[in-house]
This record gives sequence, C-alpha cells and structure tokens, in this order.
Amino acid sequence: MNQDIYPCLWCDHNASETAEFYVQALGAKVLIHTPIVVHIEVAGQRIMLLNGGPQFEKNASVSLMIICNSAEELNKYWDALAIEGIALMPLDAYPFADRYGWIRDKYGMTWQLYFKEGYSPEQRITPTLMFVNENNGKAKAAMDLYTSVFPDSGIDGIMYYKDGEGGDYPDHIQHAEFRVHNYKIACMDSSLEHNFNFNEGISIVVMTNDQQETDQLWEQLTAEGGQESMCGWLKDKFGLSWQIVPKRLEALMASQENPSGAQAAMKAMLQMKKIVIADLEAAYNNA
Repeated sequence: MNQDIYPCLWCDHNASETAEFYVQALGAKVLIHTPIVVHIEVAGQRIMLLNGGPQFEKNASVSLMIICNSAEELNKYWDALAIEGIALMPLDAYPFADRYGWIRDKYGMTWQLYFKEGYSPEQRITPTLMFVNENNGKAKAAMDLYTSVFPDSGIDGIMYYKDGEGGDYPDHIQHAEFRVHNYKIACMDSSLEHNFNFNEGISIVVMTNDQQETDQLWEQLTAEGGQESMCGWLKDKFGLSWQIVPKRLEALMASQENPSGAQAAMKAMLQMKKIVIADLEAAYNNA
C-alpha cells in the first residue's frame, strides 16, 4: 500500500471541527494540525482536510469505502456517521457483503461501509469514483488512463452490470478495482440522474519524489482536455481533481532552520500552477 497517495477533503473553514468529528466517529488520529490543513489517520491511512472556504462542496462522485473488521465495528461507524447524516443506501445484508451501507455525514462526505467475513485487506479505505452524467460509461477508459500513467498499476477486477444486478447498461461497470502506484481505487458507472459531477471538493494527492516524476504525472493527467489549476492542482479529462505535490515542498515549508525561507517557499508555490522544485529552492535560499 502506498502512503504517498491519499484523498483530500475540501472544508469550509471547519477542518478542525471535521477532524474532531472523525476522531470520535471513526477512531481517527490527528497527525498534522495547521491553520490551513489537518491530516488525520483512519484505519491506518492518511486523509487530508483542507480549509479551502465555501467555493466547493463534497459530493458522492467520490466516496470513501471503509472495509470493516467486524459487523460490530461497521455498526459503530454507521451510528456515529448517521448523526445529522443521510443514508444513501440502507444498512443491510447484500449479495456482495454480509453488511453494507452508504451514508453522507453532516459535513457532506459520503462513506461506504463494508464487511464480509474473512476479508481484511491491507488497504482498508478505498476511494470510489462514480462516473455520472457526461462521464457515464467512461469508468473503463478512466482506469485505462490511470493505470497507464502511474507505475506499479493494474486493473484487479471488473464486474459489469450484465454480471450482476442494477438495471444499468450491460457494458457499463457496476464495480471495479484498480491500483495506481500500489494504491487501490474503485470505480463504477451510473446512468441515474445526478445533480453533481467531480469537483475540487474531493481530490487525490500524489506526493512525488522529484521534478521528473512531477512533470510526467502533470503532463499525462492534463493531456487530452485536462486542465491546469494553481498550487499543484489539476483536473484530468474526466474532471477528477489531483494534487501533484513534490515531497521537497513539504520539507521546505516545514523548515525550522529557516522560517523566512519557508515562508518564501510558500509564497512562491502560491504563484505556481505545476510545482517547480528549483524555483522553490531559489525562493527558500534567497529569503
């Protein structure tokens, strides 16, 4: 499991409050706490909460599935998330799970809770991408793109609607799992009417080792209709948001030896689209 890839949840200046809720509801641990971001760990995996403001709202186009170790654990999570939350699929036994439910919590994040006896993978939280509206039917194309961009990637399994239930187009994906750089993601198509699409409310952070890796991911993910944004953010051609962040940026901004340099590196980053490590280093060293 790759810990250098993790989801980021956009918060309306309430990241601290949201983090505390997940501490109570999901047994999360707070790893990093700053005025801008809070990093928490849930089931051994990192999630970033970003104090971004009111511009974007999270929606069910990206949900987080938690593989629970027992029905009791699942029920505990469900009861906590249900406080001021809304059930999207009722908690019940299903053909694919001993116990399962899909719920939106009071902060707008959607969670799929899953338990099946004997199934306990190393990566217990899986971002799940739902391809809707103009993206409907493109889940397979997206998997092909993502697994071609990242190393150590592959498609682990696909179930089409013709193989199960759901009433959608037979050649559309009911559920599939794939890996990007040894990080598991799931996806599905849905022909139902939805009033949402992928947006910046939920993004995927990729920590890179050097400029070459940063450049390669940036170029390939913005190709064929993707969009560059600011501060290492981009949208791919399906509209899914990614943050491509060199590890060196974190190191410079966290520097205790040169606080003014750390501030200068942050200011330089705020002016960038793709992050350029050499320019960060120059700002840091010249402060």
